[in-house]
Amino acid sequence: MPKAMLNALKRHSNDGSVNMATKPGLYANIHAKQARIAAGSKEKMRKPGSPGAPTAKDFKDSAKTAKKK
Repeated sequence: MPKAMLNALKRHSNDGSVNMATKPGLYANIHAKQARIAAGSKEKMRKPGSPGAPTAKDFKDSAKTAKKK
């Protein structure tokens, strides 16, 4: 993992120690990309079934870890 990404994931606590934060989840990544597209980034969402696109299993796994409102 590149150093810049590691630095972005680090979270500093009040006592000065550094803890690794969790990475954003599937839905956070999807919403972030939709926001970039709406802002004019010229990116495109991947079509279902294309390489790199989330699969049905990815969505089922993310639903297991979703926080209840």
